[in-house]
Amino acid sequence: MTAAPSTAPLTAVQVLDRCRELVRPELERAVAGLHPWVREMAAYTFGWCEVGGAPATSSGGKGVRQALAVLGAEAVGGPAHAGPRAAVAVELVHAFSLLHDDIMDGDTSRRGRPTVWRAYGTGPAVLAGDALFALAVDTLAEAPAGAAGAVRLLSTALGDLVRGQADDLLFATRPWTGPERVRPEEYRTMAEHKTGALLGCAAALGAALGGAPPATVAALDRAGRHLGIAFQIVDDVLGVWGDPAVTGKPVHSDLRTRKKTFPVLVALDTPAAGQLARLLESGERPDAAAALIERAGGRSAALREARRRIAVAEATLAAVPLQAEAGGELGALVDFLVRREL
Repeated sequence: MTAAPSTAPLTAVQVLDRCRELVRPELERAVAGLHPWVREMAAYTFGWCEVGGAPATSSGGKGVRQALAVLGAEAVGGPAHAGPRAAVAVELVHAFSLLHDDIMDGDTSRRGRPTVWRAYGTGPAVLAGDALFALAVDTLAEAPAGAAGAVRLLSTALGDLVRGQADDLLFATRPWTGPERVRPEEYRTMAEHKTGALLGCAAALGAALGGAPPATVAALDRAGRHLGIAFQIVDDVLGVWGDPAVTGKPVHSDLRTRKKTFPVLVALDTPAAGQLARLLESGERPDAAAALIERAGGRSAALREARRRIAVAEATLAAVPLQAEAGGELGALVDFLVRREL
């Protein structure tokens, strides 16, 4: 008797591709119901078209959040519709947040193209973001089961996201040193809200619509929040020391824009604070600032914190019963997201 050939586990890239292919038809159906002008802006946001509606081949992003939603549903053995529905809602909210973030931050490009507000105008971009947010809520409200709980999960994540964005904007107004400076622990809270809340919500939404018990839903939310902090901190490390060929940004890009990132804030809590603050304030010699941050322990502390958050996320996932295959794919996704620099 010949044994059946074993199936190799999917890589993280394959997992992302599979989930995007599963979710895109549902996302297109949801967006199709919008006003034609708003629909075009939404399609532009997702990389489906150019300004004016011509088809595009640009990337709409990795689809991390939608993958977490799909895997969250699959990991609890949910019905086939649960993951894609949760993923559509999360992807719509993520797109809404990016539209508004780009306006608040004054960013003129995203994924190699003009941002929506640059391409269509500020007012239209705000309108498109609002439409995507409303569509996300409507998508969950029409769920055949668990709608009320799912909407509560989303509203909690949105409230945290707003708090995180508010803190991030206010951080820019605070001094580099002194009693009013931003502390690393404040930054961790901001990162959990701004980045972790939606990652946690994604995995939890899939599980909630998949019929998981509240304890499992809460565990997936917690794991996603820890993952979000790790993801943000690793992104901070890449924003200072990352390879431009990989990050798509100039070397030391976060130092050139004077962002208060985790490695910077750790270094500002050391005797190097005065010298580093002068370099950051002047905007000159980002290479010297990067070297000083590393000597002061900012880079190593950031990587330790990211590793700690990953360990907590993995332990949280290990403590709840999950389907083996989907649980393994969740683990592969964690590796892909945050072990880029560890």
